[in-house]
Amino acid sequence: MNIIEWIKQPWPWYVAGPIIGLMVPALLIFGNKTFGISSSLRHICAACIPTKVPFFQYDWKKEIWNLFFVFGVFLGGVLTALYFKDSASVVVNENLVHELSGYGITEINGLVPEQLFGWDQVGTLRGIILMIVGGFLVGFGTRYAGGCTSGHAIMGLSNLQLPSLIATISFMAGGFIMANVILPYILKL
Repeated sequence: MNIIEWIKQPWPWYVAGPIIGLMVPALLIFGNKTFGISSSLRHICAACIPTKVPFFQYDWKKEIWNLFFVFGVFLGGVLTALYFKDSASVVVNENLVHELSGYGITEINGLVPEQLFGWDQVGTLRGIILMIVGGFLVGFGTRYAGGCTSGHAIMGLSNLQLPSLIATISFMAGGFIMANVILPYILKL
């Protein structure tokens, strides 16, 4: 197997996890930077929108590395979507397929079910709740918590910050409640 084929294979947790974990000390040691994604939206707004709002009045150019990092994440997502556009490449757990079929979601092909996240679903009640309300709540929660899951769970916990521990516990509890209690009701809409 050559290096390109190896890169395209799913990496096990014991390879991918330490690589992500090593980002924290590497950023701190080599650049005195902290890891996080949500702050990049602030940098983009500060760069693109001339405003008198004090929150956006700072030297965003000092944080331009973060924008390159986020662009790399975006580019990785695009390349992954192109690589997995053949639905045969995506393997979905049979238990999940069975559970989703109970909600009337039977076309499980591609990265996300089109019956949930297709463009024709945006105007439906379920689509509005999942994509628009859900997106707003994620953005609001990120600002309210003072950072995103990557900033708190990876960077904050590695620095032993109590607010990051509280935020991470809250993220996890909210995710479990959403996936196991609220989402089944939304999927029935």
